[in-house]
Amino acid sequence: MSDVVGIPGNRIRSFVERIEQIENEIKDLTEAKKEVFSEAKGEGFDVKILKEIIKLRKQDQDERDEHDSLLDVYMRAMAEADPTPAAEAA
Repeated sequence: MSDVVGIPGNRIRSFVERIEQIENEIKDLTEAKKEVFSEAKGEGFDVKILKEIIKLRKQDQDERDEHDSLLDVYMRAMAEADPTPAAEAA
């Protein structure tokens, strides 16, 4: 195939086909992931908790510690601002 205005068509086709292949692999992997979550749910596991564990495992320890500290600070600040929000909602 010849170049059109200096654009190598075969190279473009190669990139496009590789990207399409990767997209198909991602689709297959996404489906497999859904099946694993479905299996876990079927065995009584909480999928939201499993996803949270996966998210936490991706973080390094310092990042997790910072997140936990900030969460604790925010929760304490809310509790000090209004110590009985649950009682008012009832």
